[in-house]
Amino acid sequence: MSEAPEHRLKRLQMRSMRRGIKEMDLILSAYAEARLPQMDDAGLTLYDQMLNENDHDLYLWVSGQADPPAKYADLIGDIRAQLAEMRG
Repeated sequence: MSEAPEHRLKRLQMRSMRRGIKEMDLILSAYAEARLPQMDDAGLTLYDQMLNENDHDLYLWVSGQADPPAKYADLIGDIRAQLAEMRG
C-alpha cells in the first residue's frame, strides 16, 4: 500500500524540522513549507533520500562549503535559492 500524498508531505515536513543541528532545522523546515507542496513525486522521492544524508554534510552543501553529490546538485541549488529569497 502506498503512502497517501498528504501523509507523505506531512512526514517530510516533520523530518525537515527535526534534524540533528539547529541550522538545518531552520533551513529545511522553511524550504519544506515553501517548496514541497509544489513538488512532483520524483522531487519528493529525491528530497526524502536527501533527508537520509548526514546533517553536517547537508550544511556544508547548502552553505557552499562543499559540493553536493551530483544527484542532489539541483535540489541543493533550489534550497540555496530559497534561502537567499528568505534573506531578501
